[in-house]
Amino acid sequence: MPSKLAHKKTVTVKLVRSVAGTRESHRATVRGLGLRKLNGESVLEDTPSVRGMINKISYLVKVL
Repeated sequence: MPSKLAHKKTVTVKLVRSVAGTRESHRATVRGLGLRKLNGESVLEDTPSVRGMINKISYLVKVL
């Protein structure tokens, strides 16, 4: 069975900076994007809400 994201536009996000010392809401946003560890990557559907989350924590992540 094909993946749900197979035919939709996706965006890959990589956590490149530590969340230590950041705001609690920013840490929650990182977890909401499915990122756990430094250099961890997550493939997400490219929606306005996901783009907004990426924009909020743009200093912590890299979009691939």
